[in-house]
Amino acid sequence: MDIKTQLNESMKDALRSGDVLRKNTVRMVLAAIKQAEVDKQITLEDMAVIALLQKEIKNRKEAIDEAKTASRDDLVDENEAEIVVLEVFLPEALSANELREIVTVAISEVSATSVTDMGAVMKVAQAKVAGRAPGGDVSALVKELLNS
Repeated sequence: MDIKTQLNESMKDALRSGDVLRKNTVRMVLAAIKQAEVDKQITLEDMAVIALLQKEIKNRKEAIDEAKTASRDDLVDENEAEIVVLEVFLPEALSANELREIVTVAISEVSATSVTDMGAVMKVAQAKVAGRAPGGDVSALVKELLNS
């Protein structure tokens, strides 16, 4: 079952069970998916939906930081709960060792020797990671391994 179908099923379940948080969170994500599909005039595939989910999670983490700065514990709790709902739809995350192995293989595949080859390494690594690790983590690891 693709992720959009899972999201729609989750929305139906939330409506039936009266789970307002899950209903609202999934509804926001489905609206973002629909908006992206309308803007690009395409039907998003799973990888694009995963990227959108990761973007939504990132936005909520930024909102948590801002809410903490403003001493708004209610908003912190709400955003943390929404992140938990969204993470259910993401594929299982890679461990640090698995990510390191993927990046090491990507570096050897493109014969990278310095940070100037980072773009080529990132392209190969991101294709292999396929949404199972944040881009920032992949980028930091690529830099670390290319600098050493």
